[in-house]
Amino acid sequence: MTRTLTRRRGGPLGRHTARHAATRQRLLDAASRLFAERGFFHVPVRDICREARANVAAVNYHFGDKLGLYREVVDAAIAGVRNASDVTMDALPGSRPEDRLRHYVRTFVPRIARPAAWIMGIMRHEMSEPTPLAPAIAERAIMPRIRYLTAIVTELLGCAPDDPRVTFGVISIQSQCLFYRPDPFRDRVFPGWPLGDAQLAKAAEAIAEFSIAGLRGLATATL
Repeated sequence: MTRTLTRRRGGPLGRHTARHAATRQRLLDAASRLFAERGFFHVPVRDICREARANVAAVNYHFGDKLGLYREVVDAAIAGVRNASDVTMDALPGSRPEDRLRHYVRTFVPRIARPAAWIMGIMRHEMSEPTPLAPAIAERAIMPRIRYLTAIVTELLGCAPDDPRVTFGVISIQSQCLFYRPDPFRDRVFPGWPLGDAQLAKAAEAIAEFSIAGLRGLATATL
């Protein structure tokens, strides 16, 4: 009699599938931590597999290669960034551009100030040592928010989207918000960090009002 595999829960095939799923998840967990700590180029596959308690061949089996594994880690990081970014772009329909800008800053600053550590690590390494996935990260994780902010600034300035004042305005607003990212040097220069919720809320209000007033002045400038 020929012995056959079964898909019933607890059967041989079920246990085999569960083991593969567990190994795959361990590889993703280990890779996420190591890539965030060292960056893609400084993490050998053998280190990931050692931490994940997996055979080196498991990376090829589940992900094709190291870049395939990194792509899945990056996809998860992008999803985390997009979840936070989506909140910045959900102002009430029909809101004035000033109110959309206020909402953008109020929601963005606390999220940029307290990002998930592993996502921050991935992004930091991509900025210093870009991988082949850098263009996709920029397009999927960053550009939706930049396009949204560009539309607000364009409306506030009352000019064409390709006017250089729009670009300068967007860069100014983004730079003010990004100042609140975790930064040990900033924390030494400005005592009292990290800021609490109330202080971050005040910082966001200051950025929003400063930017709105600045854009009104920029609208009459010639660049």
